[in-house]
Amino acid sequence: MTSSEPLSWRRLFAFFVPLGISASLVTISHVIINSTLARSAHPETVIASYAIAGSLLTLTERPSTLLRQTCSALVRDRLSFQALTFVTKIFLACVLLIGFLIVYSPVGTVVFKYLFGVSPDLLTKVIDVYEILMYVSIFSVIRNIYQGIIITNNRTKWLTIGMLFRLGGMYGLSLYFIYTDSINSGRVGAIIFAAGMMIEALVSFLEGNSIKRSMPAKLEDHPVESKGDVFRFYKPLLLSSFVALFIGPVINIVLGKTTGIALAISSFAVASSLMQLMLSFFTYIHQIVLNFYQIDAKLVKKFALVTGFIPFAMTVSIAYTPLGPWVLENVMSVQGNLLQQSLWTLRAFVLFPLISPFLDFSNGLILLRGQTKTMFRSQSANAICTVIVLLILVTIFPAWNGMIGAVAQSLGLLAELIIVWLVIRRTQKEPSMSAAPSGKSPSLKG
Repeated sequence: MTSSEPLSWRRLFAFFVPLGISASLVTISHVIINSTLARSAHPETVIASYAIAGSLLTLTERPSTLLRQTCSALVRDRLSFQALTFVTKIFLACVLLIGFLIVYSPVGTVVFKYLFGVSPDLLTKVIDVYEILMYVSIFSVIRNIYQGIIITNNRTKWLTIGMLFRLGGMYGLSLYFIYTDSINSGRVGAIIFAAGMMIEALVSFLEGNSIKRSMPAKLEDHPVESKGDVFRFYKPLLLSSFVALFIGPVINIVLGKTTGIALAISSFAVASSLMQLMLSFFTYIHQIVLNFYQIDAKLVKKFALVTGFIPFAMTVSIAYTPLGPWVLENVMSVQGNLLQQSLWTLRAFVLFPLISPFLDFSNGLILLRGQTKTMFRSQSANAICTVIVLLILVTIFPAWNGMIGAVAQSLGLLAELIIVWLVIRRTQKEPSMSAAPSGKSPSLKG
């Protein structure tokens, strides 16, 4: 790709739509696993053991996903890919070391019993599930770094293809466990999930590796040459992801101080999952910025404006029309008081889908300029604002239940956007920068 090539709406949608489809299809993988585990003799125990172990896996998934963004921003030749691979190996070694400590030492008991509050009768089952899930990190890392190459080279259809192969493999394996009547533990869900990730990683590797072989050994004007260059870019992203991990647990802790604890937590979970479903298709706007902003900034801004309001419009159409109660009752099987509380919570969430796409666009500019330290500061502002609003609302309006979490999380996201916008406004005349200390501008045109 070169900056002299014309950029059109058709080209942007051809790049963006496959990314959106692949992100939306992720939810189907969870449906496959949960519907499979629900057929066991003791579904509550089996699903709970898988869900708890899976919640620990999500702690390593976000830093792994950031490797895809790092690859998209920095890798333009085989030398920069080699530097990224070195950093990736260090990250993966740390994750696997933590996994081994959790599975094969008393650390696991401490983590699940005291941090996750797992009951003694579930403890062994949860650790058994995580013994399989911890290896998912290997496939996740492979998938993400090669998807970074695929995205940068405008072959985004391969993300959708990889996801379709993944879902096909998971569904086939699910049918095997169902027809052999061998769904006896949460490990079945872990096996299905790991197999799906392995398939997706394989597809990403085959396509991404073929692109990598055609890359030049070293681009003359590309300053990313060593693991230090990559690490300086990736480290603030990693730190920001750790800050973000605290927001969810803190919200649940504070919701436990409301007048209707179970109702507050469950309504927040229902509304949040529905809102995230509507956002899932639009989580790759930062990739539009990374790949096309230097070619035609005006068109990229217009594209972000057009697509950015869609999740907000979808949320409003469900939260403030008769469609909402119908979706909650008939699609999500929510009824009674939980339905009403979930609807109110979704209405309180309405600011979140309005902000999120434009924050993603702004973060794309930050990544393009290599100003990743900003993302740590903005994420910290998000966490601080969320906690402050949570404490104020739970003290003054404890009967708001799940709405407390929705308002706090939305205002926290607004604080994050404000910090990012202030940095962009202050440095808008600066050229795109990499993590290299020399400050030379890399070729980010693919």
